[in-house]
Amino acid sequence: MKVFPLITVLLTSLLLAGSLQASTRYIDDTLYAPVRTGESNQYRIIHSGLRSGTRVEVLSDNEESGYSRIRFGDDREGFIETRYLRSSPIAADRLATSNANLEQAQQNLRSLRSEKSDLEEAVAALESRNSLLEEELATVSSELERISSISEDALRLDTRNTELREENQSLKNEAELLATENQRLRDRRESSFMLIGGGLVIGGILITILFPLLKPARKSDNWA
Repeated sequence: MKVFPLITVLLTSLLLAGSLQASTRYIDDTLYAPVRTGESNQYRIIHSGLRSGTRVEVLSDNEESGYSRIRFGDDREGFIETRYLRSSPIAADRLATSNANLEQAQQNLRSLRSEKSDLEEAVAALESRNSLLEEELATVSSELERISSISEDALRLDTRNTELREENQSLKNEAELLATENQRLRDRRESSFMLIGGGLVIGGILITILFPLLKPARKSDNWA
């Protein structure tokens, strides 16, 4: 009769010691693991079975009985065979996690590829825009050279026009001088003609007057 209290104390101590070193484990690759009120299959089942991969908190392990005290669900506690527990998720969960990670990685890869495509399109657009700008720059440079050439020609033409105006004014001045000189010569010629005419008239008059006087007188008939 004294053995039962001793066993009870021992189990209680083990349970208390195990509760101080709680750890997280997972139901192993078994379809369902029953949870009992004690550490043998003689105890009542308080849960029909935890599904494989269910996350539980191990409060204590008993190697002699092969059972572990666990906490699951909404802070419910019970005993389950230790062989159903493992320290890492089951293969199905690891596979699901791996698949989820793979899907996320693939999604990230698709996103990166989409971003790369967008960047390539943006680069192509920038290169096309740069090409257009270079063509526009070449056109503007050519137009600027043409305008500069026209400006230089215009300056030369303006200078030449000024020179021609000056030459024209000089020719006008010379023409006016020539016209004045021509008029003066014409007036002198007319004056000369008048003087010559007057001289001739005067000479004719003088000849008319003097010619008879110079004629020798005829001999008198008395001599005859």
